[in-house]
Amino acid sequence: MADTLSELTRAVLAFRDERNWAQFHGLKHLMVSLCLEAGEVLELSQWKSDAEVDALPLSPEGHESLSDECADVLAYLLLIAEKAHIDLGAALQDKLVKNALKYPTEKSRGRREKYLQL
Repeated sequence: MADTLSELTRAVLAFRDERNWAQFHGLKHLMVSLCLEAGEVLELSQWKSDAEVDALPLSPEGHESLSDECADVLAYLLLIAEKAHIDLGAALQDKLVKNALKYPTEKSRGRREKYLQL
């Protein structure tokens, strides 16, 4: 099983290339597809209470649906990052540093306001 982002990216690229789909994977189309797949994650919560959504991963069917949709989101994110030459691990580390500056613990702990309102 693939563990690292690089291994996962190689697996997604191999799947894509075996089907000759790279021709359809311009950056814009990948970005649109990411949003569509994220919408499918959100769709799993449509018309459900918070309790129903929280219970979703507890049933085998709900867990599988959520897992499948999360996998689709990750696949498109990996394809976007590969296309745009983004090291997702480094990008996340950089973003955490930026967010730590915007949301210092002493101002943001237990609060939901955006950094501009703290």
